[in-house]
Amino acid sequence: MPNVQLPPKENNLFKRILKCYEQKQYKNGLKFCKMILSNPKFAEHGETLAMKGLTLNCLGKKEEAYEFVRKGLRNNVKSHVCWHVYGLLQRSDKRYDEAIKCYRNALKLDKDNLQILRDLSLLQIQMRDLEGYRETRYQLLQLRPTQRASWIGYAVAHHLLKDYEMALKLLEEFRQTQQVPPSKIDYEYSELILYQNQVMREADLFQESLEHIETYEKQICDKLLVEEIKGEMLLKVGRLKEASEVFKNLIDRNAENWCYYEGLEKALQLSTLEERLQIYEDISKQHPRAISPRRLPLNLAPGEKFRELMDKFLRVNFSKGCPPLFTTLKSLYYNTEKISIIQELVTNYETSLKTCDFFSPYENGEKEPPTTLLWVQYFLAQHFDKLGQYSLALDYINAAIASTPTLIELFYMKAKIYKHMGNLREAVKWMDEAQSLDTADRFINSKCAKYMLRANMIKEAEEMCSKFTREGTSAMENLNEMQCMWFQTECISAYQRLGRYGDALKKCHEVERHFSEITDDQFDFHTYCMRRMTLRAYVDLLRLEDILRRHGFYFKAARSAIEIYLKLYDNPLTSESKQQERNSENLSAKELKKMLSKQRRAEKKAKVEEVRKHVEREHQPKNQKKKRDEEEETSGFKEELLPEKLERIENPLEEAIKFLIPLKNLVADNIDTHLLAFEIYFRKGKFLLMLQSVKRAFAINRNNPWLHECLIKFSKSVSNHSNLPDIVSKVLSQEMQKIFVNKDLESFNEDFLTHNATSLQHLLSGAKMMYFLDKSRQEKAIAIATRLDEAIKDKNVKTLIKVSEALLDGSFGSCNSQYEEYRMACHRLLPFTSAFLPALSEVGSHGAARNHTANCDVLANET
Repeated sequence: MPNVQLPPKENNLFKRILKCYEQKQYKNGLKFCKMILSNPKFAEHGETLAMKGLTLNCLGKKEEAYEFVRKGLRNNVKSHVCWHVYGLLQRSDKRYDEAIKCYRNALKLDKDNLQILRDLSLLQIQMRDLEGYRETRYQLLQLRPTQRASWIGYAVAHHLLKDYEMALKLLEEFRQTQQVPPSKIDYEYSELILYQNQVMREADLFQESLEHIETYEKQICDKLLVEEIKGEMLLKVGRLKEASEVFKNLIDRNAENWCYYEGLEKALQLSTLEERLQIYEDISKQHPRAISPRRLPLNLAPGEKFRELMDKFLRVNFSKGCPPLFTTLKSLYYNTEKISIIQELVTNYETSLKTCDFFSPYENGEKEPPTTLLWVQYFLAQHFDKLGQYSLALDYINAAIASTPTLIELFYMKAKIYKHMGNLREAVKWMDEAQSLDTADRFINSKCAKYMLRANMIKEAEEMCSKFTREGTSAMENLNEMQCMWFQTECISAYQRLGRYGDALKKCHEVERHFSEITDDQFDFHTYCMRRMTLRAYVDLLRLEDILRRHGFYFKAARSAIEIYLKLYDNPLTSESKQQERNSENLSAKELKKMLSKQRRAEKKAKVEEVRKHVEREHQPKNQKKKRDEEEETSGFKEELLPEKLERIENPLEEAIKFLIPLKNLVADNIDTHLLAFEIYFRKGKFLLMLQSVKRAFAINRNNPWLHECLIKFSKSVSNHSNLPDIVSKVLSQEMQKIFVNKDLESFNEDFLTHNATSLQHLLSGAKMMYFLDKSRQEKAIAIATRLDEAIKDKNVKTLIKVSEALLDGSFGSCNSQYEEYRMACHRLLPFTSAFLPALSEVGSHGAARNHTANCDVLANET
């Protein structure tokens, strides 16, 4: 239909509809729509129908919204308004590609429409269509050359495309139009200059950057950044003497910044160790209270010089009572010589302080206070815990607690020692004790909740967190609203260990939604940052969003989701009704009655809980209730995550791939990404994708134990499939020859075992594959996996539990007697670890395996 022109009265109503939409007065907007559409002459007016649909969408009525917008578009397909509205509707549903198509259609009908161009540019930068974004910003610049957003947007587009020369030309052209007196400091002008300088540095224009920063120094607000840029650029252009002066001034300003010392060393070009140590000594005299100039030489000094410096450093901190002392020195623990010197010094301090209250029996003067001995014992507990000597660590921490039973740090450390031992229940007990000493401390409350989750005490952890969450809602819901992802990732692991896969997957999807929301939230900043001139922060935000899912929280959630989906693929869960029927068949009449009664109680409890929540919502204050209703109306519909539905998914491998794709794109440097990919493609029978995964993993670490298992499974699978296409077989044969070097699988596995004879993790994987390739070699495989002689280097709790778990999960077939022997041997080696306690054998294989998995996963996530 041709575009029907509205008469003045209806046209005024239409303008009021647009105004109501802008002011979020959606119900009034619908009234005006009705007034136009009730006139038979304009009942099919396309633009009014489209606006009605857009307004309904804002009220959460999506189906009706799409119906009216599509009807409006059909009635007036040549209206840019209808296409623009359809684009806005698609954008609200995150269908950005479709929205861009709609905007482009709208622009064909009205090529100079500013609002459509702005909306299109937002979507293009959101989708990182940088070429398209540059073109759109150029059109906006031509239409509105007097607006600063037009210039800045076009310059940023060139910057993101690494066309630094053009970006700098545009920024300089725009800067010259700004009327800012040289004596005046204007924040937005300052940000513009700093952004210009950032582009210069990224373009490797170091001399220009230095001259630029010196020219406009007085008009920049961030004086510290000016000095840092000067120091960096002076180093780049080789003006070392001036650079050293700048870094000395920066150290005078902040003597704890390690980067300044690194810059000073580069500027001074110190060649000998003595010169480097002398510089730190001089700075330490100038700044006697600073820690960094006394801590950094400890990284450099060897032998007796290290002993001398460490002795001074430790004495000062122990006398002062510095709880994070061990954390400060922990990075030195890669060097065995330095570890032994630290141990010797601190144990001598303890002996001497016990006898004469001095650090050394040969000293005179003022005696050390009693707290000095306390901090020495606290340090020794941390030291021996780090070295894996848990009994000694416990002795020292118990001695410290006996002398001062009110210090939170001591109970916190005792809990940590028990966690490292593998005794999680005891760790929770002591962390709870620490928390009870200061119930207003959110840090210790969070730590206690974390320990409870690692001990699979989910309900208790939720109650612990409820002390700091909003009243009236459950802690679990409130923590999800706050995007508290440390809690959710720990919940995922706990549910996974308990076999509650639906609940675990619900949390995985909640974490995924948080990351999607963070990505969507950048929409607000595309216009805001142009307006407020926060351009450096804006570019940093865009770059952060590009790699957002590289974050550890996402990796942890994605990995758990993939593992669970693989498990559900291997062992699909039956529907609840079938499961109940199957369970009831094997029950006696009394047991069946008991089970039905339990189900009725659970249903009744669920109904009561639902009623309680409804009553709470109805009795909320009016303003809160109104706000909640508005949020529900305006926010997009989110599908409810039901654990029962999630764990009975029809295509678990496809769901796993959704979590895998971001990891393959952003965490390709982590070998686990490619090994998880292999496990998915192995089950899908995708040989070329399996090959791609193992090749990428092989390039990262060819000696990885998990990779070794994947390689043998892959080779075995290829040899079992003789019906592959010729070209595929040829590629597989060529690539596998590079990895296996013409060795058969048995020889390849034997070489792996020989080359890793002192690593228990590698021996375990090699032994598993020995049994996998030849079931008759069970005894030899178990003997290799359960080695505990002196030659083995990694006899830690985590690895030993992995081995005992493998003995239970069928990796070596049926081997209950060998498991019991191994458990007893491990118990003698690690008497406090709960996984190896004798009582565990009474639980049964299934319970034991679950407990082992819990301990193993928890220890893998140690902080």
